[in-house]
Amino acid sequence: MKVALIGASGFIGKEILAEALDRGHHVTAIVRDVSKITIQSPDLTVIKADVLDEDALAAALEGNDAVISAYNAGHDASDIIDTYGRAIRSILNGTRDAGIKRFIAVSGAGSLEIEPGLQLLDTPEFPEVWKAGATATREAFYTIKAQDDLDWTVLSPAMIIEPGPRTGKFRLGTDQVVADEKGDSRISTKDFAVAIVDELENPQHIKRRFTLAY
Repeated sequence: MKVALIGASGFIGKEILAEALDRGHHVTAIVRDVSKITIQSPDLTVIKADVLDEDALAAALEGNDAVISAYNAGHDASDIIDTYGRAIRSILNGTRDAGIKRFIAVSGAGSLEIEPGLQLLDTPEFPEVWKAGATATREAFYTIKAQDDLDWTVLSPAMIIEPGPRTGKFRLGTDQVVADEKGDSRISTKDFAVAIVDELENPQHIKRRFTLAY
């Protein structure tokens, strides 16, 4: 399959890139800094593009079967909510303009429910330092949900996502946090990438969000 990966050099994006290439997909990696892509593969094309430039982005996406967005605006920018919102709208429009219907996005855990009706982001314990970024990804999720003409899927991670081994073994959920019997909710970036590429190859969550944890 030919897939465009936005944010391919990031914390999660680089793991999705490696997983997709390992499974034999041709990946067009769309990044701000091409020097950060160090993988060498005949199935890899690297393109420098600004996600806020809708026309340039659509041109970079053309010819692919699907788009995966691992775009990350960071957590420290004072205007992150506005920047992330403009970026996700540009990415969605660019995907549409390129004639691609399949869209998969990396989201955050903040919009997951810890109990019915209560999202993690709205709990008193949610770290203040992460609130702006979590709010931005939550708003982006709501924007994606409103797209009726795209076959979209959103994947939210466990409460803690960190570097770790690729096990290929995890549990899936939908809109509520997945945790073990001790209340821990964790996933490695490599296993997150496994779930993304699984969904790419065998769609199970069209127009739905899902999550995962060990």
